[in-house]
Amino acid sequence: MRQLTIGNVSLANPVILAPMAGVSDLPFRLLCHEQGAGMVCSEMISAKAILYHNKNTEELMQIHPDEGPVSLQLFGSDPDIVSEMAKRIEERPFAVMDLNMGCPVPKVVNNGEGSALMKNPLLAGKIIEKTAKAIQKPLTVKIRKGFDDAHVNAVEMAKIAQESGAAAVAVHGRTREQYYSGTADWDIITQVKQAVKIPVIGNGDVVDAASALRLFEQTGCDGVMIARAALGDPWLFERVNAALEGLPAPKEPNLQARMNALRRQVEEMVEQKGEYTAMPQARAQTMHYMKGLKGAAALRRYCCTLSRLEDLDELIAAVFEEQRKAGLDPDDVREVPFP
Repeated sequence: MRQLTIGNVSLANPVILAPMAGVSDLPFRLLCHEQGAGMVCSEMISAKAILYHNKNTEELMQIHPDEGPVSLQLFGSDPDIVSEMAKRIEERPFAVMDLNMGCPVPKVVNNGEGSALMKNPLLAGKIIEKTAKAIQKPLTVKIRKGFDDAHVNAVEMAKIAQESGAAAVAVHGRTREQYYSGTADWDIITQVKQAVKIPVIGNGDVVDAASALRLFEQTGCDGVMIARAALGDPWLFERVNAALEGLPAPKEPNLQARMNALRRQVEEMVEQKGEYTAMPQARAQTMHYMKGLKGAAALRRYCCTLSRLEDLDELIAAVFEEQRKAGLDPDDVREVPFP
């Protein structure tokens, strides 16, 4: 198995769950860790929100001892606030701290945060340097190809990150203007890998085991980061790890295993956040588990109505009924293949 070491933190494998706002919460991270993620990343956390003791932010920083190495991601544009908040929370049980310099969301960018920092490398360097000096744990930075096609500067940003004390850099092969559309440019990941000595983690268009292998081979990157492809499919990490070891692909989970994972994920969301907050968030998560099922369109419409945990149980019952109507045996792993 390939190894990945970030500072003084050694990962069991180089396959990482990406930070995703509204997605990579504690219940989902636990599932992905159990299925083989070498490290899991938190949702992005505002340094200013920590400063002002925001109640919701405390929830985002919850870490379970069973989820393995965790990367806790901060975002902000003030070097003093980011570094001071990093130091304030360093005693929490995360292994690595990450700085978000790639988020494309307008409300973040318009505050000069996230991928807006791709347009201000000098400020980005100050944030990285001050934060790296403030904490003992390894600091990583997540960037994009550039802000737009006219400003492709991932190599420059990666060099600044390295010079400023970052222990690794993750590169999403899309610009901010692309958001998540189009094709990720893996060549920029290759260029970054050739330009720096710290580990480089490739991100973008890793959708299955084959694409993960291609990203490693094409770019020479030290790790891969999986984002949207893991939604509804935490078993993807197991498949990627098997491919990296040259082992046969593991059997796909049967329908019961998939619905058990969904039920557990949503139940833990409710336990952590309360039903009122968790169930609207669970609607989108639940839709991803419907991929590949008979009657998926109607089942996804059902997902949009979830407001109580009992509603989820009714949905799961409907899932099994739809498969039986189609003449499928839900217990046969080959009858309902995961796409």
